[in-house]
Amino acid sequence: MKAIGYRLSALGCSLFAIGGWFPPGPVAAAQAPDPLTIVRRAGAVYRGLNSLQADFVQVIQDAVLGDTLTSRGKLYQSGASAFAMRFSDPPDEAIVIDGKYVWAYTPSSAPGQVIRMRMETDPVYGANLLARILDRPAERYTSTWLRADTVSGRRVDVVAIVPRSANVNFTRAVLWLDKEDWLPRRIELDESPGVRRILTLARLRPNAVIEQELFEFRVPRGVRIVDQ
Repeated sequence: MKAIGYRLSALGCSLFAIGGWFPPGPVAAAQAPDPLTIVRRAGAVYRGLNSLQADFVQVIQDAVLGDTLTSRGKLYQSGASAFAMRFSDPPDEAIVIDGKYVWAYTPSSAPGQVIRMRMETDPVYGANLLARILDRPAERYTSTWLRADTVSGRRVDVVAIVPRSANVNFTRAVLWLDKEDWLPRRIELDESPGVRRILTLARLRPNAVIEQELFEFRVPRGVRIVDQ
């Protein structure tokens, strides 16, 4: 991914003083955009959506085990309590929030079972990754603007956020936030020590009409439910 340096141009101006013209003064130093404003705006846009659909590629890097797992599929969000990641690779896998439970079905790593968890009262700390990150940035994070960049031809601001408390399950996140629609195009999360999750979104469709059945998990025949 090609990084693009970001600067705000400043024009030098000639000064006129008694006694004659003086050469232009020094060019004012460029100032980086305010990262908190950028993250707040992204959060406000995300919360204002009726729904969101996007293609995703997820990469999980485990430096301790030396593993890298790549998966892909479609992400769906509707309202405050309906969320789903439906995987095409590995096929048939899913993470679904139906408003009452969180279902995690990953037969490639845990065959024959599906994990069912009660949905947390605060979805920010649940499986809805986007809501978890974009909520209340001023009180929850220290934010730093890193640079301007592009993701799949889209101009983005890259912002790092570090949680102020241990109540979130990541130690640092880097967000690529679109300069036009303010939605995230890429997210990198440092989770448990040595584990990094990278989520890249494409073909975003804000306020798309999404079938309700995508937020319903139907337990496959022969699969047992493991409550946690």
